[in-house]
Amino acid sequence: MNDAVTKPETKVKTRVRTKVERPRLYKVILVNDDFTPREFVVSVLKAEFRMTEDEAYKVMITAHRRGVCVVAVFTKDVAETKATRATDAGRAKGYPLLFTTEPEE
Repeated sequence: MNDAVTKPETKVKTRVRTKVERPRLYKVILVNDDFTPREFVVSVLKAEFRMTEDEAYKVMITAHRRGVCVVAVFTKDVAETKATRATDAGRAKGYPLLFTTEPEE
């Protein structure tokens, strides 16, 4: 008989680190139009994007002068929801206010 004691093999646990990819970000863009009152645009920016009066005014004026302005950057779902809600606020008042989204580069 063999009196040798054998140890059971133990496997060394190795931790596999999976790299979590950050979600792709999307820009919410305010598109200028010649019909929506400036004050209304500022009020929508303040309500939907939680901007101060000064921040909202600067975004509105930039869109007015350049034709478009990036309002904020969010994950895709948040950006699309905010853009839709802001656009719908304008439509509810009869204005052609438009917010769009596009992927950030």
